[in-house]
Amino acid sequence: MKVTNGELAEKGSKEEIINHFCDVKKTNDCPITDVLARISDKWTMHTLIILGKSDKLRFTELKNQVEGISQRMLTVTLRTLEEDGFVTRTIFPQIPPKVEYELTTLGRSLVVELISLSNWANDNMKAVLEARERYILKQN
Repeated sequence: MKVTNGELAEKGSKEEIINHFCDVKKTNDCPITDVLARISDKWTMHTLIILGKSDKLRFTELKNQVEGISQRMLTVTLRTLEEDGFVTRTIFPQIPPKVEYELTTLGRSLVVELISLSNWANDNMKAVLEARERYILKQN
């Protein structure tokens, strides 16, 4: 199905839309590829969305809300999010040490887009599952 000019007009001019996409043959300098590679692993989106629902969370609170994540994976995920500027980490010098994580302005803006993607997925999941089923039947 081709995207119509009307659908493109809602997002901007056709040229503006096309210019936002990268040459699919050149992935090295592609912002879309770079950002998606960083956030599309098993844990990152879940972590971002949970942080988006809260003002600030301590490590243990966050770990308890990201079902199934190990301490090591949460640490790696949070470090990557901090490196990319999506999360800030605040250390309070006390005993025991207290560390809080919260989304930055950049992180909050990403979560807004993830909510749009989530809404699209919820609205279209039935059609996706039906398409998968048709595909499997066609293969047999």
